[in-house]
Parts: sequence; C-alpha cells; structure tokens
Amino acid sequence: MPHINPTHQQIEALGQIPDNGPFVMVNLLKFTSEGGSEAYDQYSRQVIPILERIGARVIYYGKGVMTFIGDDAWDKILLVEYPSKASFVMMITDMEYQQAVHFRTKALSDSRLYITASLF
Repeated sequence: MPHINPTHQQIEALGQIPDNGPFVMVNLLKFTSEGGSEAYDQYSRQVIPILERIGARVIYYGKGVMTFIGDDAWDKILLVEYPSKASFVMMITDMEYQQAVHFRTKALSDSRLYITASLF
C-alpha cells in the first residue's frame, strides 16, 4: 500500500511526542512515472522559502543509486533539519504550504517520512 500523506492517527501521534528541539526528517521518495519528478521540483520551489522562513534547512537531497540491503528502492532521499516540532507544525499548517502540497501528492507513488532525534 502506498503512503503519500499522513493519516489522522499519525497527525495525532505527532502531537503526542515531546518538542525536544531540532530534529531531522528523513524523506524516502518514489515518484510517479508520468511527471512525478517535475511535480516534486515544483513543490520544492514553493516549499524551500517556507523552510527558510521557519528556520529549517535541507541538509541533503540525492538520488537513490542502489538498494544495498533490503528490497525497497527509492528515487530520491531528502533530509530536512527542523529547529523544533513546533516549526514543522507551523510549516504544514502554513497557507502557502497548503497551496503547494498538491504538487507533492501528484508527484509521489510512495514515500516514507521518519522523524529522527540526534544521539550525539
């Protein structure tokens, strides 16, 4: 089953985790075969200024070359550092973001997003 947008339960779970400062969101992205990459580029062009406004930053964006362990293959891998959970929530509820997110939905055939906490 593809995973494109968060479920209601996942949004509720996000509200339950503590806001312990900066975190990195790991995005594993698989694009639709017809225009997915281009649609994601459009989404990115609209979202990067929002990221900058909330103090977040892209720390890595690269293409999947080979799955070394496992069966999943991803077209792109994106790492975004957010200053806080509150800043992430600010982004996803921002009106400009809401106007851009349809490009992300159109672009993806599957995705995984992981909120990660630094261990050091």
